[in-house]
Parts: sequence; C-alpha cells; structure tokens
Amino acid sequence: MNKDEQEHKQFLEQQLEWCKEQDRILEEIEMKLHEMKKIAQYALDHELTSLELDQLNGQLKELESEVHFFEKQLHSVVH
Repeated sequence: MNKDEQEHKQFLEQQLEWCKEQDRILEEIEMKLHEMKKIAQYALDHELTSLELDQLNGQLKELESEVHFFEKQLHSVVH
C-alpha cells in the first residue's frame, strides 16, 4: 500500500469513527425524547395534582437540558 492509499485509508477510518460517535449521540437524544413523550402521554392520560404536574415538568426540563447537551456535542464535532 503506497503513502496516498494509506492516508486515504486512515481518513476513511477517522470518518467511520466520527459517524459512529454521531450515531451514539443521536441514539442518546432519541432515548431522551422518547422518555419525554412517555411523560407527556402519562400527563394526558391521568388526572394529576398540581404537585404531580410540577414534578413531571421538572423531569421534562431535566430531559430537555440533557437533549440540549447532546445537541451541542453533535455540533461541536466538526469534521
């Protein structure tokens, strides 16, 4: 394998690792969004007290914060 081929292979391997990391981050986001959906559906299906609603809103805000964290990771990796 000559130098150009070796460099190209190394570049492609780096691209593959980058794609795997992006996929992992997207999976994390998907899991958080799914959890948020479950909370929202639970709130719709049940008659909740204001305290229960506040607790669920707190959970949603925490999940939203986690989603934003992962979104920043997606955008911070420039390749």
